[in-house]
Amino acid sequence: MKFLLLTFVGVVHLLSLSSGKTIYKNDISQRTFQEIKEEIASYGDVAKAIINLAVYGKAQNRSYERLALLVDTVGPRPSGSKSLEKAIQIMYQNLQEDGLENVHLEPVKIPHWERGEESAVMLEPRIHKMAILGLGSSIGTPPEGITAEVLVVTSFEELQRRAPEARGKIVVYNQPYVNYSKTVQYRVQGSVEAAKVGAVASLIRSVASFSIYSPHTGIQEYQDGVPKIPTACITVEDAEMMSRMASRGNRIVIQLKMGAKNYPDADSFNTVAEIIGSKYPEQVVLVSGHLDSWDVGQGAMDDGGGAFISWEALSLIKDLGLRPKRTLRLVLWTAEEQGGIGAFQYYQLHKANISNYSLVMESDLGTFLPSGLQFTGSEKARTIVEEVMSLLQPVNITQVFRAGEGTDINFWIQAGVPGPTPNFGQHLPVNRSETFDIVTKNPKPVTHSSLG
Repeated sequence: MKFLLLTFVGVVHLLSLSSGKTIYKNDISQRTFQEIKEEIASYGDVAKAIINLAVYGKAQNRSYERLALLVDTVGPRPSGSKSLEKAIQIMYQNLQEDGLENVHLEPVKIPHWERGEESAVMLEPRIHKMAILGLGSSIGTPPEGITAEVLVVTSFEELQRRAPEARGKIVVYNQPYVNYSKTVQYRVQGSVEAAKVGAVASLIRSVASFSIYSPHTGIQEYQDGVPKIPTACITVEDAEMMSRMASRGNRIVIQLKMGAKNYPDADSFNTVAEIIGSKYPEQVVLVSGHLDSWDVGQGAMDDGGGAFISWEALSLIKDLGLRPKRTLRLVLWTAEEQGGIGAFQYYQLHKANISNYSLVMESDLGTFLPSGLQFTGSEKARTIVEEVMSLLQPVNITQVFRAGEGTDINFWIQAGVPGPTPNFGQHLPVNRSETFDIVTKNPKPVTHSSLG
């Protein structure tokens, strides 16, 4: 975790120190690139001080210890829950006690969904109790459940070809895993596509490249004008088993029970803290992670780690007595797992000042050993970031890849604000565990519209 936060701190602080206009404007005409390069190089001692404090000094392992205390104290933090609001209040107090500036809460309305009791039992061709996890925003079944025959498909295209067979059945998707951003479409859209052809429920193979009989949860979307049907994820193993059974001509029957409920939107907050810039206080370099999590894990990796290294970035700069020229702003988002709800409302509130945002960063790809940054922005901005990253050579975190993205910052990136995110040695998204997120966590979908 300490090496990942170095990536954050290095880019955040050094870009906020750089003189001249905001990177967003792509305007470096008043100074030659050589002048900018020399200025960045002059911060070599600052970079070394940050590295020494984070890796060898009193801040070593601090973000881990802070995170462990929160997850041990609060536990899971689903959207709309009392535990999420407790975590927000704890962080509000922590940021104040840390001596950060302009600590405040910005109100947000967020979804409130609870899964309730849930089960799935295969009744034919044999009795088999299945592991499932209902998907976020899914409706529940009637109290007696839904008992129906199964139709197994491997793609939306196959579902369309076999649409006459789907009416009155439970559609089981056994889609092959390609990568997270492509395969997650089945989790997000599976219930709608099944409902369009008359299915009574849908079960989706967990979006993972491997499994230890562990179903994964996540958000799914209903569509106006399409009947809402219950939907849940099942394990890779059960999806493959039912596919084999179907290929042999076996009749498969499942009884599905889900107590899921959607409640009215709840009150919540985005949590904000700053180090105010000395020369360009109106210009903002934003770092972020989200505080909410799903209910079946502690949210330690998704996204406690990202939230806490973002906090640590400001803590390290404060501890070193550094005062950047631009304002460093920390935002801990709420309700990211429901599709970036908190971040979208923040964007709507602040987009009128978009020209003052120099950079927006998010860490939500896990907290492993990074190799550099993924970056979206102009070529001029990329060149500046490459120079900044060269200062992290002592810890060998210098690469700048393409395609920086994040559910919570994509609103800004799509509007033209440069957006870097940490890279962990793999450039393409792989798989992601929502269930055992303290053990394994990998990248998000590549666009916020896919609602990771």
